[in-house]
Amino acid sequence: MNKNTFVIGFMLFALFFGAGNLIYPPTLGMDSGTSYWPAIAGFVITGVGLPILAVTSISYVENDARELADKVHPIFGLIFTSAVYLAIGPFFGVPRAATVAYEMSMEPFMNGTSSLMLFIFTSLFFILVYVVSMNPSKMVDRIGQYLTPILLLSIIALIIGGFFLLDDPLMEPTEKYTNAPFFKGFIEGYLTMDAIAALAFGIIVVNAFKDRGIHTKKALLTSTLKAGIITGIGLIAVYSSIGWIGAKMANNGNYANGGEILSGAADIIFGTFGALLLGVIVSLACFTTCVGLIVACGQFFSKITPLSYKWIIAFVTIVSYLIANQGLNTIIKVSVPVLVFIYPIAIVLILLTFMQKIFGGAHSVYRGAILLTAIISLYDGLTAFGLKMPAVTAALEYLPFFAIGLGWIVPAFIGGLIGYMFKGKQHQPVSVKS
Repeated sequence: MNKNTFVIGFMLFALFFGAGNLIYPPTLGMDSGTSYWPAIAGFVITGVGLPILAVTSISYVENDARELADKVHPIFGLIFTSAVYLAIGPFFGVPRAATVAYEMSMEPFMNGTSSLMLFIFTSLFFILVYVVSMNPSKMVDRIGQYLTPILLLSIIALIIGGFFLLDDPLMEPTEKYTNAPFFKGFIEGYLTMDAIAALAFGIIVVNAFKDRGIHTKKALLTSTLKAGIITGIGLIAVYSSIGWIGAKMANNGNYANGGEILSGAADIIFGTFGALLLGVIVSLACFTTCVGLIVACGQFFSKITPLSYKWIIAFVTIVSYLIANQGLNTIIKVSVPVLVFIYPIAIVLILLTFMQKIFGGAHSVYRGAILLTAIISLYDGLTAFGLKMPAVTAALEYLPFFAIGLGWIVPAFIGGLIGYMFKGKQHQPVSVKS
C-alpha cells in the first residue's frame, strides 16, 4: 500500500468515526455480557464490513449512489437515495449526533435529564451548525483534521484506563442476547447507519483516488478496497474496545444508552475533569459531523429539486433541531424500524453490484431481488415499530432465518433468480475496464 491509500483510508475513518457511533457498542457490551464476543463479531460485520463494501461498490459508478439504485429503476433510485440522505441527515443522523453531544457534555453534571437544558443546548448548537453550513469552505475539514485525532486519543486513553481499572466480572446476557447473540449483534450493527452513509461517502473516496491519477475501474476498485481495509481495522479496534468497556460497566449502575455508559466510565477512570474533557471533544466532533451531513444533504437535494442550497439546509437544520429535542432514547427507538426496513435493501443492492458480472448486470435481477427483499424488510420494519400482524407472521415463519431477523435472505435469492430467468435479450452486459 502506498501513501495515498493510507491518507484516504484515514480520511474515510474520520468520516465514519462520528461520535454518534460511539453509543451503540457500549450498549451492546452491557446487554450481551458473557456473550459479548459473538455479539460484537456480528455487529462488526454490518457496522464495519458492510460499510467498507458499500464504499467499494461506488467505484463501479461514475457519479453517486443513485446510479447504483437506478439499476432497479430510476424512480426507485430517486426514492431510495433520497431516503438514505434523509436518514443520515435530518431524520436520524444529525439529531442523534446533536443529542449525543448534549448527553456527553451536559448531562453528566446535572441531576437527571432536563428538557429545558436540551432545548437551550440544541438551539445554540444548531444556530452555529446552520451558520457554518452556509459557507463551510474548508473550515470543517481543517477542524476535523485536529478533532478526529484528539477524539481518537481520548477514546484510546479511556480504553486503556478501562482495561486496567474496570475489573468487574461480566454479567449474564440480557434476554435478547441469550439466544443467537451473533445474529442479534448483526442486526444491531444496522443502527450505526454506516452502510447507508457509505453510499453517500463512497463518491468522496473514489474522487480522491481519481484526483491522484487513478482512473481505471480495476485500479479504483482495488485502491478503494485497500483504503477500506485500513478504515475497517481502525473501526474494529475502537468498536470492540468500547464495547468491552460497556460489558465491564454493567455492575456500575443503570444507564439508558451508550453515551451515558461512556460518560460514566470516563468519570470512574479519570474523574470529573476527564468526563468533562471527553464530553467537550465529543461535542466538537458531533458539530463537524452535523455540518458535514447537512452540507451533503444540501448538495444532493439542490440537484434533484428546484430549491436552492440555502433553503434546503435551512429546512434540514430546522427538522433536525425539532427531532433532536425529542431526546436520544426517542431517536434511537424511532430509527430502529426504519433502519430494519432500509438496511436489507441496501445489503442486497451492494452485493448485487459485486455480483453483476455473473448475471450481466441485468436490471431484472436487481428488480426481482430488491422487490422480494423489500416486502420482507417492510414487514420486519412494521413489527419493529410495534404493529402486530399474526396472520402474516404465521405465513412468514416458514422462511429460513426468519426467527433471527434475517428472513429476507432466501426471498432475495429467489427474486434474483426469477429476474435472471426473465432477463431480456436486448440487455447490454456490464463491462469492467481493467
